[in-house]
Amino acid sequence: MKSKVLGSTLIIAGTTIGAGMLALPIASAGIGFGTSLVLMFALWALMAYTALLMVELHQYADHSATLHTLAKQVLGKKGKYIASFAMLFLFYALCAAYIAGGGGQFADRLDMLFGIRLPGTVATLLFTVLVALTVTIGTHAVDKLNRVLFTLKLIAMSSVLFLLAPNVTQGYLMSMPVQQGLIVASIPVIFTSFGFHGSIPAIVNYLEGDTKALKKAIVIGSSLPLVIYIFWQIVTLGVVQQSTLIENSGLSNLIGLLAEAVHVEKLATIIGVFADLALVTSFLGVSLGLFEYLRDLGSKFTSKQNGTKQTAGLSFSQRAIAALVTFLPPLCFALFYPQGFIMALGYAAIALAVLAIFLPTIMVAKTRKQFTSETGYQVAGGHIALYSSMLIGVIIVGSQLLVTFKILPALG
Repeated sequence: MKSKVLGSTLIIAGTTIGAGMLALPIASAGIGFGTSLVLMFALWALMAYTALLMVELHQYADHSATLHTLAKQVLGKKGKYIASFAMLFLFYALCAAYIAGGGGQFADRLDMLFGIRLPGTVATLLFTVLVALTVTIGTHAVDKLNRVLFTLKLIAMSSVLFLLAPNVTQGYLMSMPVQQGLIVASIPVIFTSFGFHGSIPAIVNYLEGDTKALKKAIVIGSSLPLVIYIFWQIVTLGVVQQSTLIENSGLSNLIGLLAEAVHVEKLATIIGVFADLALVTSFLGVSLGLFEYLRDLGSKFTSKQNGTKQTAGLSFSQRAIAALVTFLPPLCFALFYPQGFIMALGYAAIALAVLAIFLPTIMVAKTRKQFTSETGYQVAGGHIALYSSMLIGVIIVGSQLLVTFKILPALG
């Protein structure tokens, strides 16, 4: 069981640490390190708390139950439809963010390594097609590729932290928010970088519903990204002056600024490779989840229409259609908004708030009323913690809507 707990802990940490990490310095540029640290601690605590709520919920269902199953069991069909819609919204928003960020990175890497200069649109299309082909081949191909890429990502991340750390300027870390509205505007992006709740049902099933093991995996697994994020914030916000970061927003500009600030040979390449790997590994995981979700919906719909049960795998044409539905909408967003990396992550926060905050808190509140005599595991905090989490969820969604309607300043 110990090896399973370790594996589950690493799955949670690996799911959390992705392309959202790249957005943290961009979202925090205008608010300073100290303020971003407070927000990161608060949002990490929130996400760890609601993840433990999911563990509490799984006590009253089979350990193989998915979020949709739990939502239907506790809230009925409406709950299931809300969970399904939020899941699709989250998947599409994240894919749009990764295509928008990855397309530009792919163009820069081709130019840097091979001297091939492609227009942004062509690079974005090629990047998306390569990922789409891998995902369409199947989970086995994604698994093999992801293992290699994830290992390389850890090596690149360690190298970046090691090379940047000696160049941190303490004065840069003491910067204060330049505008109060930026604090609120940064909340959705920072919140999204702590998302791992989609993997909880798989972890519950893997650990066979062992509450003690699940608590340990969630607390440690979610804490590791927090520690890494803190170091990442120190070496990014501490190396480049706040005003320079604000004036040169965007993922490509961030990489260029870090390379310019530290005179180390090939540092720009190492940082770029780390950014590429963070984007690709996140994109592969999310797009595979979306592809399989849509494929499953399509097969169920086809079976229902034909009055037969789907037993065989999908044909190539069916998989191609599923791939088209998976990648075309986010690709269109990225082509229309090539600088939409931060924007799409902000929209993802709305769906993530539904899946990771509103659904767990509402379901737990209802379940506790139904099973008042039960003596199973119950997350501490009572009604105050539940309602406080819901309130923070409203603030997160409201923040993104205020940014969308340009009442608050946009990031990146």
